[in-house]
Amino acid sequence: MLNVATSAADTLVLASGEADYTPSLVSFAWIMAAALLAPLVSFMLKNKMPAVALLILFGMILGPSVLDLAHEDPGIGMLKELGVGALFLLAGFEIDLATLKSKQAVTGFSTWFICMVACLVGAYFLLDDIPSAIVMAIALTSTALGTITPMLKQDKLLGTKVGNSVVIHGAIGEVAPITAMALLLGTRSTLTTMLILLAFIIIAVVVAVMPRALIVAVPWLKTAFLSGAGSTNQTILRLIILILAILMAVTSVFELDIVLGAFAAGIILNRIIPDEFHKRLETRLDVVCYSMLIPVFFVVSGMAIDWHVIANSPLKVIGIPALILVTRGLPVFLRENIHHTGSDIETTRERLQVALYAATGLPIIVAVMTIAVSSKIVDTETASIFVAGGALTVVLFPLLSSLVKGKQENEPAEPKPQPESKQKKADH
Repeated sequence: MLNVATSAADTLVLASGEADYTPSLVSFAWIMAAALLAPLVSFMLKNKMPAVALLILFGMILGPSVLDLAHEDPGIGMLKELGVGALFLLAGFEIDLATLKSKQAVTGFSTWFICMVACLVGAYFLLDDIPSAIVMAIALTSTALGTITPMLKQDKLLGTKVGNSVVIHGAIGEVAPITAMALLLGTRSTLTTMLILLAFIIIAVVVAVMPRALIVAVPWLKTAFLSGAGSTNQTILRLIILILAILMAVTSVFELDIVLGAFAAGIILNRIIPDEFHKRLETRLDVVCYSMLIPVFFVVSGMAIDWHVIANSPLKVIGIPALILVTRGLPVFLRENIHHTGSDIETTRERLQVALYAATGLPIIVAVMTIAVSSKIVDTETASIFVAGGALTVVLFPLLSSLVKGKQENEPAEPKPQPESKQKKADH
């Protein structure tokens, strides 16, 4: 039974006094229908088109520009943010800090930096405007590690030489553009932004050491956590979600991109969880994240794409993936061919796979265009073209990578020797 509360906004409330969430629930039902349909259609197409690409496509169809069946209201928006957090938590969980100190990571960063500077200079000469040039350079040089991680899993590339190389390029292509956004596009001074980033790093380190410190100070906590891990209490998963929530909240309060907090949470978990529990924990996280939160993010991202912009400017939209391939994918491919990067990748096919995945970008493009529109650096039409083009990279480049791979099996990467401290921990 419903009661109508008389107010200026004529807000409909339930008998319990809560606001009416019917529009959100209807949108959520359509979104979850798309989430279920995408893998079924992908299977029907013999996995030639990744489920992630279909989620984005179905989102556009459900959204305001086509069928107008689902909308991103505050309730759905919150689910989308949690989906972003879950996506980058899992992406960060794949990162071993030791690999970020390797020769391959140094080469990957220098490749990104060269791409960024070249795009910045080129965009400035074309646009004659520094803020616009910065926006374009960031949008054209990002890599959607969180977006491509599920595709790497689907193609069984994680743990291979190609997969490891993509993860390193992806980590750099996520964190470096986010940092550039904070330093170059923020309303605060560069010094203030650097101090805020330093404060975030300090908080992340405190969050990382806190669980172990508490267990040392209160020994029975370890027993309590382990005894509740497999029951309805799910203590370990709740701890993980708490760490994710804290770091996402900190980045939000500091007005940084929440992707940074979620990514840091994943790296922290990779570091503090013993190696022998990684596989079991990853399986549980996959169930929690891939069943609802992550599909919601992709579908809602698709809902934001304006079909009319694509229809009115198809060549511009198609041109964005080509431009990203030249500015991000081609340098990665050339660097792998002419320089010993430490990836141990030997075949041209594998180098093409890495380049195509490295050129796949969407979340950072969405983030930088959102900031650019709100700051009136670019107009909404330009932003829509870039977002639609970014979505096309998610659709096209992983598909092309699968075609390049063919039926060949990618070689597994050689296991890296464990650090002595971790080895001792595993022996206990």
